[in-house]
Amino acid sequence: MRVDLFDFDLPPERIALRPVSPRDAARMLVVRPGATPELADAQVRDLPDLLAPGDALVVNDTRVFPARLDGIRRRAASQGEGVQVEAMLHKRLGPDSWLALARPGKRLAVGDRIEFSAAQGAVTLAAHIEGKGEGGEVTLRFAASGPALDAAIAAIGHIPLPPYIAAKRPDDAQDRADYQTMFAAHEGSVAAPTAGLHFTPELIARLAARGVETHRVTLHVGAGTFLPVKADDTSDHRMHAEWGEVSADTAAALNAVKARGGRVVTVGTTATRLIESAASEAGRLAAWRGETDIFITPGSDFRFIDGMLTNFHLPRSTLVMLVAAFVGHDTQKRAYAHAIAQGYRFYSYGDACLLLPKARP
Repeated sequence: MRVDLFDFDLPPERIALRPVSPRDAARMLVVRPGATPELADAQVRDLPDLLAPGDALVVNDTRVFPARLDGIRRRAASQGEGVQVEAMLHKRLGPDSWLALARPGKRLAVGDRIEFSAAQGAVTLAAHIEGKGEGGEVTLRFAASGPALDAAIAAIGHIPLPPYIAAKRPDDAQDRADYQTMFAAHEGSVAAPTAGLHFTPELIARLAARGVETHRVTLHVGAGTFLPVKADDTSDHRMHAEWGEVSADTAAALNAVKARGGRVVTVGTTATRLIESAASEAGRLAAWRGETDIFITPGSDFRFIDGMLTNFHLPRSTLVMLVAAFVGHDTQKRAYAHAIAQGYRFYSYGDACLLLPKARP
C-alpha cells in the first residue's frame, strides 16, 4: 500500500507534552468496527466496564533506561571546541560496547573519541567510534565496562523522549517517573510502551475484581521506533528488529483464556507485535524468545489477539498502519478524524483508544 494513504493533519496543540494525572483519567476512544455506534467516548478508568469476566490483558513489562547521551567529539589532530554529539544507545554488543544512533552522523568517523557528560559536567564517560553503519548508526567502545558502565550511563543519560516532545521541551526529573509504566521490570527499552502508561494500581485492582486477568510479556522497544517510514510503498519498508520474550507460563495462561471463550486484549502495539510473532498459524501461543521484525499492515492476518488498547500514533508510521490492519483502514481514518475533532491528546503522553473488533460470543 502507498504510505501516503496513512497521512493526516494533526494540529500541533493536539500533541501531549505531559500525561494527565491520575493516569487512568486519560480519555479513551472505544472503536467497535461494524457496531452501532462505531465510536464512543470514554475514559481509561472505564476499562473494567468494557471488558468481561474471563477476558485478559497482556502488558509489556519492559523498563526504559536513560539511553540518550550528550557529548563532544574530539579529534587529536583538530583544533577548537569539537562537535556536539547526541547518541541514542539501542543495542548492547558486549560489556563495554553499544550500537547507537548518533547525530550528526555525517560528521563522525571511525576512530573519533566522544566525551559524554552530564549537564553539570560532573561525570564524564569516554568512548571511541569503532564502526559506522547506515543512517547514523555507530559502534561505541567505552572506557568503562560492565556495572561501571551501567552506573555511568544511569548518571549522565537522559530519558529518551520522542522527538515531537524533545523538540518542544527538555526532559526533566518528572519524566523519569512519567515515562515509565507501573509494570516496568526488565530494563532495555529506549521508548516506553505508552499504552501501559495509563494504568494505576487501583485500575488493575478493579480489573481483577471484574474477573479480567493481567499477564506480562517483555518487548524491548528499540530506537527504530522513532524512525519515519521513508519508502513510498509499505512493501519497500524494512522493519527494525526488537528483542522480546513470552514465557511458557504466560503462553499457557493465554491459551486457556482463549479456550474458555475469553478475549485476549493487548496493551500497546509492542505487546501486539510480540504476541502475533509468537502465535502459530493455528492460533496457539507458545513460549518464545528472540528478535522480531514483524511488520503488520492492512491485509495481515491476526492469529491470536482479540482487542488492543493503544495510543494515537504519528501519521505515516508503522504503528498507525498496525491499527489500520486491526480495525480496517476506513475505520482507522474515521476514528482518528473523530479524535482530532473532539480534542483528544495524541502520541506518547496522550489519550488512548480501545479497539474491539471482536465481541464476546
